[in-house]
Amino acid sequence: MKSFGAILTVVIVGFAGFIATIIASLSRNAEFYVPMVLAITIGLIILILLAIYGQLKKKMPRISAIVFFSVSAVLIISYEGYQAYLKSLEVVSNQDVDLSEYRPFAKNTKAVSLEDNSTYKIKENLPMLDGATALYPVYSAFVQAVYPKQNYPLEESQVVSSQTSTAFDRLVNGDADIVFMAHPSENQMKSAKEQGVELKLTPIGREAFVFFVHDKNRVKKLSIKQIQGIYSGQIKNWKEVGGNDEKIRAFQRPEESGSQSALIRLMDGIPLMNPPSEDIVTGMGGIITETTNYRNKTNAIGFSFRKFSEEMVQNGKIKNIAVEGVLPTKENIQNEIYPIVAEFYAITAGSDNPHIEEFIKWIQSEQGQEIVEKTGYISLNN
Repeated sequence: MKSFGAILTVVIVGFAGFIATIIASLSRNAEFYVPMVLAITIGLIILILLAIYGQLKKKMPRISAIVFFSVSAVLIISYEGYQAYLKSLEVVSNQDVDLSEYRPFAKNTKAVSLEDNSTYKIKENLPMLDGATALYPVYSAFVQAVYPKQNYPLEESQVVSSQTSTAFDRLVNGDADIVFMAHPSENQMKSAKEQGVELKLTPIGREAFVFFVHDKNRVKKLSIKQIQGIYSGQIKNWKEVGGNDEKIRAFQRPEESGSQSALIRLMDGIPLMNPPSEDIVTGMGGIITETTNYRNKTNAIGFSFRKFSEEMVQNGKIKNIAVEGVLPTKENIQNEIYPIVAEFYAITAGSDNPHIEEFIKWIQSEQGQEIVEKTGYISLNN
């Protein structure tokens, strides 16, 4: 009878453990939970077998079982606590921005408005707009000034924001008439040329490219050469640039994002080191490597455009680095003292929409540049 119970235990608990292992392998935390589930399954089988054969009455097996499951519980609690801590450090992520707050004509929208009525209006055949997350508040305000008053859903309308790489692809494929973004990457420019698409880049404003660290990091300034050394992997410890004796964790953005393209241009041909990443188990059981978002540890450094990171600086979570001794304040950008300032563009690709040329000309006009300034960027007039 005991043998039958033992066999039944192995089958039932083993099958339950097998199902749990499959579920764990499909999670983002598979690296931890797959071996943990296997260990607990084996531990349960052994525990039940010991109970069936009366061994748990003995002191050593009983203590061993208590220690095993206590350690397992502590490991799980510690792991989940650490994951919660990491999530609390995750900042400057596109997904953290609620763009719905900037929808044109929406109630209580954060999109800025002109003081006077727009001198230019489009009533029909509206150009399809797309662009970078950080620039949606700008071109949403353009729409609010120029387009007819109606609902423009973020997901599917004439005014969407599918982020830099997707927006660029939509432009090249003819699904968007104008995209608003930083200068395309070398690969993006090459891809468009190979497809026979001629791009026109019209500057509509300027923005600082900034680097930031944890507010408690001792380092306050870096030279461009030092930044290049950090992101090439030549400088690996903060003590090499006046900080604490900590290994530098230099976060990057996904390839083809606007800020990553800006970093590549700053590197001026110097190869980038591999970014911090994590292996993600996909639903089909495969493994992909995903670039991780900036996490605000004391040894981390990240980058973005100034407007995008401004809120994090104001709430004290991070601080901007003074590049070549100059902080990226609006005044320093306007006066061209801050050394890394990039234009952002309205990019077209030969659309036959009849309003594009006049619309972009208006964006470069005094009213269009007023919107750029009010949104928090630097106008072409400064």
